[in-house]
Amino acid sequence: MGMRLLWAVLAGAAADLAGLGLIAAAAWLITRAAQQPSMAALSVAIVATRAFATSKGVFRYAERLTGHDVALRAQAGTRERLYHALIPPQQPRHGGADLLSRMVDDTEAVQDLLVRCLLPAAAAAVAGLAAVVIGLTILPVAALALVAGLVLAGVALPAGTAAAARRWSARIAPARAALAGRVADLVHGSADLAAYGADDEALAKALATGESLAALERRQARVHAAALAGGTLVQGLTVAAVVLLAQGAGTGSVGTAVLALTALVAFEPVLPLAAAGERMAGITAALRRLREVRSTTPAVTEPTAPGPVPASPLTIEIANLVVRHPGAATPPTITARDGATADAPPSSLGADVPPAGRAALDGVSLRITPGKRVAVVGPSGAGKSTLLAALMRLVEPESGNIRINGVDIRDLSGDDVRTLMTGLTQDPYIFRTTLRDNLRLAGPDADEEALRRAVREARLDDWVERTGWDAELGEDGKTVSGGQAQRLALARALLYDPPVLLLDEPAEALDEETADRLMSDLLDVTGDRTTVLVTHRLKGLELVDEIVVLDEGRVAQRGRHDELVAAPGYYRDLWESEVLTRR
Repeated sequence: MGMRLLWAVLAGAAADLAGLGLIAAAAWLITRAAQQPSMAALSVAIVATRAFATSKGVFRYAERLTGHDVALRAQAGTRERLYHALIPPQQPRHGGADLLSRMVDDTEAVQDLLVRCLLPAAAAAVAGLAAVVIGLTILPVAALALVAGLVLAGVALPAGTAAAARRWSARIAPARAALAGRVADLVHGSADLAAYGADDEALAKALATGESLAALERRQARVHAAALAGGTLVQGLTVAAVVLLAQGAGTGSVGTAVLALTALVAFEPVLPLAAAGERMAGITAALRRLREVRSTTPAVTEPTAPGPVPASPLTIEIANLVVRHPGAATPPTITARDGATADAPPSSLGADVPPAGRAALDGVSLRITPGKRVAVVGPSGAGKSTLLAALMRLVEPESGNIRINGVDIRDLSGDDVRTLMTGLTQDPYIFRTTLRDNLRLAGPDADEEALRRAVREARLDDWVERTGWDAELGEDGKTVSGGQAQRLALARALLYDPPVLLLDEPAEALDEETADRLMSDLLDVTGDRTTVLVTHRLKGLELVDEIVVLDEGRVAQRGRHDELVAAPGYYRDLWESEVLTRR
């Protein structure tokens, strides 16, 4: 990358030098020819003019080719690093639309940094130095005027535009992200907005956000226009000063023409620097936003030297596991009017979030032997999904441990852990591509037989035969029913076929009949698989080997279905409620 950048700088500088030499040689040739010398006296200038004219195009093409190659490689590398920064499990700090804005708009700042700032600055410095050398050769005092003009247009003016644009550029990138979020809400939430009559209000907010962004961009455009006008003014004044000094010093017509045209052309690579200074402010803000994403602390710490992956069959041992989500270590406080403070009540944080100060999992212990099926039930916020996240190495335990065949999962790579324990997550995502490609996400190299077996085990084969393997599914599963989406996600998990299958609320948000059929099929297909099933539904759980009831992050009950139904507690209450509902 460094060598390519050097070649781009050299090619750009050579192109500007060729342009400067072309003007200087042409000016000398025209004015000298007016004196009617012999052709021999003009032959060198004629050849030089042709050579400079040809080489300028060649070097400019080389500069564009190498410069954009470097810029696009740098942009691709930045996006790749940004992707890698988002891959490790981490606490969400940015919305999807904001991340999209950073991924698209902000990464383009890397391209602009090279193409519009660094390369033009290097070429302008070389061309300006060459023009000053020509001026010193003909008339030193004119060279001083040229230096003053070049410094004003190439240093002072860009610094001023950067300072003026910084105040707007730091606000433009977040405004674009905000507009992207508003538009995403309008597009993805259009049905809900229309159902509750909130579409006009949401549209008005999006339009207001767009107008705010447009106002910021108009102010930035004024800075650009002022910079362009200021640079052109400095160029004209400098050329006039050079001509007046040349005439005052008695320089001949040939020298005066060369000085004037050289000064004029020397500003061509310098004038864009004012716009580069303005753009630099936006680039700085964009790079800062990219660093915010890359500097996000992962939710788990990867080992420096990951251990080898344990071989199947796997025995999972969870011992005194304590997991506390970030921000839950200290209860929030409420400040009264008299200045007194008190802990906020747990209810103020919502039913699905553990109250501040309480661990999501608090001393959970569990042993899962090969082929064992365990169901985890409990009220919302009990820690069920957190348990699966801990098994998949998506959260960092505060204490306790999880061992696979005696190996602590903290000594293994997170990716290796998820090859052993993974499956169906809550709210699985359906991509806007074919049904076949949605399945291949879990098995890129899977053959047709493997795909058909996964679909058959998920009881989705009839729908697939009707729809076709190459039917394109809508974004986020909008063209399929909830049951089809869940079964497709289940087929994806079965195709991946991990040694330990984790299933998080597979029947969530489905109607009663569809949920019953899905749970029945799921329990049937996992008959010989090591499985951990998180569910609110109790029907069919008499088939699993053990049921663990979580409440406030602790194991409240455990046993088989008939044992828990016979004992007073949450499980029996929920079972009786479910039975009454079905009557």
